[in-house]
Amino acid sequence: MARTTTATGKAPKEPGRIAQMWTVLKMTVREDPASLWILLAAGIAPILLAVLLGLLLLPGNVIGLVLVIIAGVLLGLLLFLIVLGRRAERAAYSRIAGQAGAASAVIQNSLRGGWTGDSMPVGINPKTQDAVYRVIGKGGVALIAEGPASRTQRLVDEQRRILQRVLPNVPIHVIKVGPDADAVPLHRIPATLRRYKRVLRRAEVRTANSRLSSLERDRSLPIPKGMDPLRARAPRPR
Repeated sequence: MARTTTATGKAPKEPGRIAQMWTVLKMTVREDPASLWILLAAGIAPILLAVLLGLLLLPGNVIGLVLVIIAGVLLGLLLFLIVLGRRAERAAYSRIAGQAGAASAVIQNSLRGGWTGDSMPVGINPKTQDAVYRVIGKGGVALIAEGPASRTQRLVDEQRRILQRVLPNVPIHVIKVGPDADAVPLHRIPATLRRYKRVLRRAEVRTANSRLSSLERDRSLPIPKGMDPLRARAPRPR
């Protein structure tokens, strides 16, 4: 794909790392004002601690004090970036919370700890755009239900029956993402998955995943592969 060019015929220069970080910082603080104080604490606390330790443990040693302060600055910068990344992810997910396909973004970008899944739903209601996604890992299989529990329960039960038939000895978990009081926020989905007890070995995860993939190739899926759930429409009555 050709790049967009300016009037001079040159491709527009991409923003540098500092500019990108500044943009992310502004977006994060705009969505979550409290994150500013958390970021400042994460960046400044190691520096203050380094100065204090340097003065107490290295009195009169200027070079040692400078080195300790430099280490504190580097540690503060590292903590700042780590916290910024997590708070930015949380702010980004808060912007799309409640939208159809929001859980797909988490599956595509934020799964950790050996959990894998398809960003396309395994079950969907075209009229309401409620959907169920499936991920698999060492903790078993998790069904992520997106939408009110009263509307997604049928989809969840259908997928549970399929999983119990194909993987009878694998634990099945359900994570609800929606307006219900006990729903899991989008940014907490990876942490929720990591809390499940590990019952499968890596080879068993691959075998289970292969079995599910074969099942999808052999049966008619509720939604064609590659369909965007945001654009799904109910079939017209004949």
